[in-house]
Amino acid sequence: MPAKPARLVSLDALRGFDMFWILGGDAAMRALGKIMPVVPVTTVAGQFEHKAWEGFAFYDLIFPLFVFIVGVSSVFSLTRLVEQHGRATAVKRVLLRTALIFGLGIIYSGGFTQPWPGLRLLGVLQRIALAYGATGLLLCFFKPRALAGITAAILVSYWALLTFVPVRDFQLDKAAITAKLGTDKATRAQVEQAFEATTARVTGHFEPGFNLTNHLDFQYLPGRLYDTYYDPEGLLSTIPAVATCLLGVFAGLLLRRTDRTDAQKLAWLVGGGLAAIAVGWIWGLQFPVIKKLWTSSYVLVAGGWSLLLLALFYYIVDVRQARSWCRPFIWVGLNPITLYLISGMVGYRTVANRFVGGDVKAFFDRLGTGGGDLLAALAAIGVMLALAWFLNKRQIYLRA
Repeated sequence: MPAKPARLVSLDALRGFDMFWILGGDAAMRALGKIMPVVPVTTVAGQFEHKAWEGFAFYDLIFPLFVFIVGVSSVFSLTRLVEQHGRATAVKRVLLRTALIFGLGIIYSGGFTQPWPGLRLLGVLQRIALAYGATGLLLCFFKPRALAGITAAILVSYWALLTFVPVRDFQLDKAAITAKLGTDKATRAQVEQAFEATTARVTGHFEPGFNLTNHLDFQYLPGRLYDTYYDPEGLLSTIPAVATCLLGVFAGLLLRRTDRTDAQKLAWLVGGGLAAIAVGWIWGLQFPVIKKLWTSSYVLVAGGWSLLLLALFYYIVDVRQARSWCRPFIWVGLNPITLYLISGMVGYRTVANRFVGGDVKAFFDRLGTGGGDLLAALAAIGVMLALAWFLNKRQIYLRA
């Protein structure tokens, strides 16, 4: 019988691979696309830009992949904690970590640098915190079959809400508001007045600023909103993010099983990933794949790719034990929150520019369009990896 798996190094490597692109890899790929403007390179470089609204690119996978990995990791950490110290201790840890990560998210988003209502309450780290908190509590109290039912209920309910609940026939988009009010300098109060005065209702809309999720943010989410009138990490769209985290839980439960061989686990991960992608795109014909709404179809497409990447990393790193190539990813994966915070508050590019900015960058730009940007991006990656190595060497960790 296979032994119960210890800590999966593949999770750290995959988490680090995911964060690598946010912390500098994306800028390097975009710069490479400028240097080599040929179709294969520009096509790959284009995958490091978010889709404006509908659709899916590799860059749209980064955020949900991290949430997914949080779910996988939670299975190993919380299950062990419940077994050793009881459910109450696990619940306490979940609540404390949720509060910590949520607070760090507010600091990352600007904290109290601006007077109210300039503070952004929800953001990337806050969504991770809420998804982890909800998933952790569900994992502590419900068995896998119940969790599967909850996941399905979340996805179907979110689809039903956005499809059938009537919203005001009013698009919270700058161009639409300018056309409606006759000015491109409308105040928040003027927009609110026009919004409240709209009595006509419509259903089944998913356009920017013209859907239930964005309208609820406009009406009920206080503070500064990322997209002026709504937020991509807003209130209602956080709920399907919990489903993303739960998909990670199911993968973690599978990997933790002792009655399945590695080959069987890989088959389930790959099969589940392909099925999720297929169902997600089919569902997307009616309920589009939209990251900024975190639609149910987006959950499945992103979850499917997350399962496939997990299978790949699990096979290479934990089954085949090939780890030397991914050591930098492991350093990053052991300290993702710390490295992300430093990126937002200090900026690796800012530090790198002290060495390769100014005339140095200009010289490489003269050698070829984008040359200076590529040099700066690579230098920023070097700074980030050096810090990741140092933190790991000193065993300084802050994990979600």
